[in-house]
Amino acid sequence: MRHHLTVTVIAASALLTLNTPALADWDQTLENARGQTVFWNAWGGDQRTNDFIAWVGEQTQDRFGVSVQQVKLTDTAEAVTRVLSEKAAGRDTEGSVDLIWINGPNFLAMKDQGLLADPFLSDLPNAQYLDLSPDAPAMVDFTIPTEGRESPWRLARFVFIHDSERAPNPPADMAGFVDWAAAHPGRMTHPAPSNFMGATFLKQALVEMAPDPAALQSPVIDDAFARQSAPLWDWYDALRPNMWRQGQVFPENESIQQQLLNDAEIDIALSFDPASAAAAIEQGLLPDTARVFVPQGGSIGNVSFVAIPFNAAHAAGAQVVANFLLEPQSQAHMQDITVLGSFSVLDPQKLPADTFADLPTAPSLPTLQDLGPTLPEPHASWMTRLTDEWAARYIR
Repeated sequence: MRHHLTVTVIAASALLTLNTPALADWDQTLENARGQTVFWNAWGGDQRTNDFIAWVGEQTQDRFGVSVQQVKLTDTAEAVTRVLSEKAAGRDTEGSVDLIWINGPNFLAMKDQGLLADPFLSDLPNAQYLDLSPDAPAMVDFTIPTEGRESPWRLARFVFIHDSERAPNPPADMAGFVDWAAAHPGRMTHPAPSNFMGATFLKQALVEMAPDPAALQSPVIDDAFARQSAPLWDWYDALRPNMWRQGQVFPENESIQQQLLNDAEIDIALSFDPASAAAAIEQGLLPDTARVFVPQGGSIGNVSFVAIPFNAAHAAGAQVVANFLLEPQSQAHMQDITVLGSFSVLDPQKLPADTFADLPTAPSLPTLQDLGPTLPEPHASWMTRLTDEWAARYIR
């Protein structure tokens, strides 16, 4: 894996498209940020992501005098709880969390409890490369308007990985898993829904099976949940007995499930990264026959964001890091499958045509066309209700 890339400074002509007061403000932000160490609280369960964050810190240190210290989380709620505890203790400045990789329910919780800094996205010079219209993916998180309190940095799409040699004909949609598992008992599973990957497996099924998918875009209420989730539970009851270990035991997370696929204990795994199969093959963590597939109607997708807490000790440095993540060259480096392979959040219409030219490819790397339509995430409240209901039904 490559860890270093020469990143060119954005052309001055591009920056001049911004107005002068904004440039003056940004110069002050750069001055305030120099010498700061940004404590970036981010899920630490993927080594490629950890390496990318380390690379970001090298680049921002060299260019802006801003270092990055990753605080590796097993659950983003850990950082949210830390900020909430500091607010309860009256620690309104010099907080321990400067930047959080955050999405959905955790963003909603921080927004509702006043734990986020003032809107900052429009202050970032590289926001010029985003679609900032109100309904654009960069401005909505699990149906919740971000109001500029988050900055996007990578795209995520829910995908399946299968061993194309052992399982050449995977299910075409979520409903098809019942017949597939009956014909291949014990050859599929999902992470526990307490993990976001397991919860996404249930959400994908819910989106496909709900009688009125539009209802999922509103906050959950009892009647709607009962009505929209009923087909899901019927489907899951039929699927569960033919899952790995009869659906009584579940891998803790995506990485453990990938290991089961590599060990030939199962034939299908899950990921929120379309490039994960290609990267794992390169690292010797999956067989060369691993391939990505998605349900024929599309799959859930969302944007990964970073947010700054209200009491961040190094808010200026956090903005510098967020802005660096949006540089076209940073996004191209991130999209390289030998680095991370995550698709860019930038608006292609606002970029030079060759921004992502000459990136390496692989047989196991799908194109955006291969991935089909992106299905919207349900409102954040549905995920919490869904995982609670699953636990009530199936955890004894």
